[in-house]
Amino acid sequence: MTVISYSDFRKNLMVYLDNACDNNEAVIVSRAHNKNVVVISLDEYNSWQETKCLLSTTKNHQRLEDAVKRGEHGIFETHNLIAE
Repeated sequence: MTVISYSDFRKNLMVYLDNACDNNEAVIVSRAHNKNVVVISLDEYNSWQETKCLLSTTKNHQRLEDAVKRGEHGIFETHNLIAE
């Protein structure tokens, strides 16, 4: 994670945007009056949105936690692929 001033961000915009995209690094832009912003890649943002959606209901959150626990204990099912 990189923390920079607004003026430095403005001077080196392309460098920081490329860094956010190419290295999945969050760039925090420090601004006056505590109006700071975070710049992340679209891929990272979409990933966060997907996670937020998957964990949005208590039931789905519990199902995912249970699946992770089963996987950690080697409890899983295998299925043959259906060829068409």
